[in-house]
Amino acid sequence: MTRAIVTGAGRGLGRAIALAFAAEGVEVTAVSRTAADLESLDGCRALPCDVTDPALALPETDILIVSAGTNVPEPFLEVAPDSFDLVLDLNLRAAFFTAQAVARGMAARGHGSIVFVSSQMGHVGAANRTVYCASKHALEGLTKALAVELAPTGVRVNAVAPTYIKTPMTAPFLADDAFRASVEAAIPLGRIGEPADVTGAVLFLCSDAARLITGTSLVVDGGYTAQ
Repeated sequence: MTRAIVTGAGRGLGRAIALAFAAEGVEVTAVSRTAADLESLDGCRALPCDVTDPALALPETDILIVSAGTNVPEPFLEVAPDSFDLVLDLNLRAAFFTAQAVARGMAARGHGSIVFVSSQMGHVGAANRTVYCASKHALEGLTKALAVELAPTGVRVNAVAPTYIKTPMTAPFLADDAFRASVEAAIPLGRIGEPADVTGAVLFLCSDAARLITGTSLVVDGGYTAQ
């Protein structure tokens, strides 16, 4: 049976991705810092742990989805070192070393698929998102470099870059009617995404249908970055 690890699986996109893989018959290990968030993930093995822990140990897997992430929107001139470190530690450093932890086994077995959950903000810039954009642009670069380095071992590495998706992380921002209207106006397809819009892209990138795809970023943004 195919095995998958999904980080950030306690809520939001990570949760939706874990459930989508489980529905496809994949043996899913769902990773989250908060054990209670994993209790209702039917069909998944719960693994409560902190992906920022340097001693992180993960089981062998065929698929790794790195979905753990955060955002602290602030004006550039008000960003404090603590906020910078929080976002970069989870969005980039933890992603890097989580991938490293499982890639050794994948490379030894000669196959594997790693997908980083990036963002449309890894392709463009936005006010009050300097740290988040920096982390996601770096993640996009990591995707390309890692894909090239691991290709000879049979391991594919890609990213999926969503627009604004209805999740607990975006809920406080989208609750502002003016902000929500501005987001919808910026998306040519005219709507904010649902988690299901992203899970299909992730399943595709990990499937045999994508066996010649590595080092790319599948942008699921309703046309946001096409303008």
